[in-house]
Amino acid sequence: MLEPIQNAEKDPELIPHLSTPVDIEIQRDTTIPDPHTPTTKHTREKRARLIHALLWTPPWCRWDEQNPPKFGLPLNFLFAFAGTFTVANLYYSHPILDKLAQFFHVSQERASLIPTCSQAGYAAGIIFLCPLGDIVRRRHFIVLLTFITATLWIGLCITNSFNVFLCLNFLTSVTTVTPQIMLPLVGDLVPPARRATALSIVSSGLVLGLLFARLLSGIISAYSSWRNIYWLALGLQYLIVILIWTFMPDYPSVNTDVSYSKILVTIATYFISSPVLIQATLMGFFLSATFTSFWTTLTFLLSGTPYYFSTVRISLFALAGLTPIILGPFYSRFVIDKYTQHFSICIALTLMVTGICIGAYTGTFFVAGPAFQAAFQDFGLQMTQIANRTAIFRVAPKARSRVNTAYMIGVFCGQLMGTAVGNRVYGESGWVLTGSVNIVFVGVAYLILLARGPLETGWVGWKGGFPIRRVEL
Repeated sequence: MLEPIQNAEKDPELIPHLSTPVDIEIQRDTTIPDPHTPTTKHTREKRARLIHALLWTPPWCRWDEQNPPKFGLPLNFLFAFAGTFTVANLYYSHPILDKLAQFFHVSQERASLIPTCSQAGYAAGIIFLCPLGDIVRRRHFIVLLTFITATLWIGLCITNSFNVFLCLNFLTSVTTVTPQIMLPLVGDLVPPARRATALSIVSSGLVLGLLFARLLSGIISAYSSWRNIYWLALGLQYLIVILIWTFMPDYPSVNTDVSYSKILVTIATYFISSPVLIQATLMGFFLSATFTSFWTTLTFLLSGTPYYFSTVRISLFALAGLTPIILGPFYSRFVIDKYTQHFSICIALTLMVTGICIGAYTGTFFVAGPAFQAAFQDFGLQMTQIANRTAIFRVAPKARSRVNTAYMIGVFCGQLMGTAVGNRVYGESGWVLTGSVNIVFVGVAYLILLARGPLETGWVGWKGGFPIRRVEL
């Protein structure tokens, strides 16, 4: 057995004729493949073709520095469509937790882990994946994440194991962060005078995704199997992959000399060095708490005395949240794009407080009260977030993904606080006091806004006064 190997050391031509498993094993341990041999060259060529196929970009989507593609309404609406049916993945389970508990033979408490895992996965994706938008080519990154989400989603459609379903909910939520990669990209591509309008269109898609998921999931599960909503979501995910691959331009990377570890570290440094980011994040924390507090406790209110609404009727109630989708782009174009952040947010917060007051103090006997609250509160919240994003995207033009990640960490923590506080207060004191706590949250956001003027460069103060018109104009 060893003689052919010893002869092969003198005559390499003998090596290809070794055919037994032992001979091959010894050959691999005692020889170094020649990179110029036909076999090695063929392997390298196959690997290169595979990489080329994965990264291939249609000619009409390739970047041309002399004639860069414009970010017009078609691409804006494509981003909104992708955001709608991507973020919807996080909310399909909310109206059907009872059905999922029955199907998997688990308690309602165990079934409530499904949205918890989804939110945990989404938070992990925001922290560890979204900052990569500052150093990678966004087209390939978004296509890859959406494809992974869609492929993992197949498991949710077919599994009969609760633990597998729970694990896949977490994993798909980690990669369901493409809207948070698109928003900073919009900030890169759109000039300041139109940035709020473009952000509003994409953000409207996110709101629509939340409403669409809860509405459609409640209706479909009431008249057919809950699996059907997941099969529909699967088809929509692969449709997004096809649309993004076909129409999204291959924008170049913003940074090419920053490591992944460094971009994670610099997220914390922006909190220390940017008063604008801190102010926006603190407002986002308290205002997002009112959102989750309201929508969580609203289900308890409508399903109990005096209304006793069915799941379908409660799902239809979500249509009241369409206000920011319809009116948001107009408010962004004629207010946020033209006037200062403070002026725009003051109007939005006033609308929020008005809506919460109407819903909190009439909701126990007048069903239209919570409907008005949903309309005014959601509109005020979305307009505040768009105004804040417009401001923070000016902090570091080459680090917008990291800045957006920092802002979203505050928003997400606020959502968790709103859910916990809302459920606790409602359980102990009811609907009216829950709404009163939300009014306090908006009041705190008002104080944070007024603590620092639009032209102030420090942490607190009003240097430069209170101009109404935007400086860019």
